[in-house]
Amino acid sequence: MPLIYVVLPLIVVGVLLWLVNSYIPMAGSIKMILNAVVIVAVVLWLLNVFGLIGDFSGIRLGR
Repeated sequence: MPLIYVVLPLIVVGVLLWLVNSYIPMAGSIKMILNAVVIVAVVLWLLNVFGLIGDFSGIRLGR
């Protein structure tokens, strides 16, 4: 996978998160939770991209 396919989504997610944090009024606790969820999702995506964790298709939520 070329590096541009990794860097470009990171830039887009970063800009979107900055826009949400800057221009959408919300409580600080909600902002912190949103930031944490986005960071965890990006870290999991990066680990998957670099092959450090397996595919997420085997994960089931619910019954």
